[in-house]
Amino acid sequence: MLNITSEIGKLKTVMLHRPGGEIENLTPKWLESLLFDDIPWLDKAAKEHDEFANVFRKAGVKVLYLADLVAETLDHDLNIKKQFIHQFIKEAHVTSETLAEVIFDYLWHFPSSQSMVEKTMAGILKSEVPNFTVRTLSDHIRDYPFVTDPMPNLYFTRDPFSIIGSGIAISKMFTLTRSRETIYGDYIFKYHPLYRKVEQQLYDRDEISSIEGGDILVLSDKIIAVGVSQRTHPAAIEKLAKNLFYKYATSFEKVLAFDIPKGRAFMHLDTVLTQVDYDKFAIHNELNHTIRVYELTKDPKRDLKLVVKPVVQSLQKILETYLNCKITLIPCGGGDVVASDREQWNDGANMMAIAPGEVISYERNHITNSILRKHGITVHEIPSSELSRGRGGPRCMSMPFERETL
Repeated sequence: MLNITSEIGKLKTVMLHRPGGEIENLTPKWLESLLFDDIPWLDKAAKEHDEFANVFRKAGVKVLYLADLVAETLDHDLNIKKQFIHQFIKEAHVTSETLAEVIFDYLWHFPSSQSMVEKTMAGILKSEVPNFTVRTLSDHIRDYPFVTDPMPNLYFTRDPFSIIGSGIAISKMFTLTRSRETIYGDYIFKYHPLYRKVEQQLYDRDEISSIEGGDILVLSDKIIAVGVSQRTHPAAIEKLAKNLFYKYATSFEKVLAFDIPKGRAFMHLDTVLTQVDYDKFAIHNELNHTIRVYELTKDPKRDLKLVVKPVVQSLQKILETYLNCKITLIPCGGGDVVASDREQWNDGANMMAIAPGEVISYERNHITNSILRKHGITVHEIPSSELSRGRGGPRCMSMPFERETL
């Protein structure tokens, strides 16, 4: 059911999340805490997302939706559904026992698991809770409309978990705001009737060190690249590498740790570097001047240990060495400083490959798209006036479950 051994193999199954009520619950007052710079218009964002999904379908890709998978999981076992609701309330930091009981009853009596799951994603307003009354000191002091926060970043399905080979790595999210997003993947891969049989649990959401899916690039069945970013800690990469090499003895032999600048402009590795063909990568210009790379491999002399060594070459040479072919780096926005900065702001270096040399990209990044076409890449452009406000591109918005092996 799961097979990801490259970034570009022909895509067979992908998981998305259609923006919902969680976007409607964004307000200017709480934007920063919810990691947004602007408020997308939900109706338009949903239509843009539907066009995104249709590009996959026209290419013969099976499209799954996160809320559907979670609902199927909970409908399979009512005890698991009860467990899920209790866990959701606990992780939403509902500290009042009385309120927790009220919210449980409220969620349990939704007409369907699907609508209940979507409500947990959207956030629960105080005004929606039956007979809500101001009881606690926090209720009196805090001018806050929610009893459980919305999760507006959920349409970036790349981050809460990652499929590597035939295994699953549930992310430990960097921010408290996004930590609850991983509940959904955790339940899918523990209890879903189809996906609970995954044997390789490569990382767990309860680990100490943070790692997010946008930092993980599967370059081949032997090599993965992981960004050391603001949101992915070096210790998490080492833990992942040990699980790949030792605990599960997967086919992966090398992990390349890409140390990138720590900041919003370089949020994840895939916001500045994505593979678009066997021998081509889209790149943010600044990455060439700031990147440091380290190779992690098994230690042949010490069991369960790693050998870490710096790789002192240019990014192009590093990719050529490890992928064993001549590599072309295609700069976002071309060589123009203004165009590069503008299109990088709209995730011009973040695109989703659906086959070798065939990608989905935001239509607003027209200079980058034109350059890609000149390099022989087929580009499917999608509208993005609203989706791009969340600061993530097509790769950020998609989690591949299965690709053909190259």
